[in-house]
Amino acid sequence: MSRIYPQFVKNGVDGSSVEGVNNMDYDLPNRLVEYVMVDLPIPVGFWRSVGNTFNPFAVETFIDELAAAAGKDPVDFRMRMLPKGSRPYRTLQLLAEKSSWGGAVPAGRSRGIALRTCFGSTAGHVAEVSVNQKTGGITVHKVICAVDCGPAVYPDAINAQMEGGVVMALSVAFYERINFANGGVQTANYDDYPLLSMTEVPEIEVHIARSRHKIGGIGELGIPTVAPAVANAIAKAVGVRLRGLPIDSEQLKKA
Repeated sequence: MSRIYPQFVKNGVDGSSVEGVNNMDYDLPNRLVEYVMVDLPIPVGFWRSVGNTFNPFAVETFIDELAAAAGKDPVDFRMRMLPKGSRPYRTLQLLAEKSSWGGAVPAGRSRGIALRTCFGSTAGHVAEVSVNQKTGGITVHKVICAVDCGPAVYPDAINAQMEGGVVMALSVAFYERINFANGGVQTANYDDYPLLSMTEVPEIEVHIARSRHKIGGIGELGIPTVAPAVANAIAKAVGVRLRGLPIDSEQLKKA
């Protein structure tokens, strides 16, 4: 892969392309991660959260798919694969508690969940969505976040980072795509590169864990688990598993 920073490629493997899957939170006895270098015609670099964007989307949506196949609740299914008392285990507990997971959901809405540890911290999100299958329209009504970044020195900054991360991640999940044509970039301005509007920003709750774990990062943490939580909620609502970003609402019309 043509990288802006080729020095990050070691032994033929770009570590950022496999992070989030080769070091997932879950304790799986058998795991195989394969990587294939692709020579792209354009140089590519990092985006916020690096490999912890696309890989946790694949991992967390597939974990939900496995839970459904096993007939298990998505939270219980995850708990069984996390070391008891670990940072991710306790973060998932906090998220389930604060979101009232397993409780009543407003009529016409569904919830999805996702979890990820990266940059020395753990965060998870629960998304509450509704889907109009006639139009393919998706509304994200509420996003609940739980985060353990160690002792919270400046809680307001943590809240701001996580709230902003939700908005940015939803924008990417629904809209942000760059198109190429005729040997160049076709996307030229915001008229063909829409962003999430203020009217689409959901209610956001952030819950910071009381933690004695080592202090970790917070700047990248708000992104990885938002899109998979939304996709898992959509699957719960209409039974359609979305495996690509940005979300293709046309698939929902065919459900």
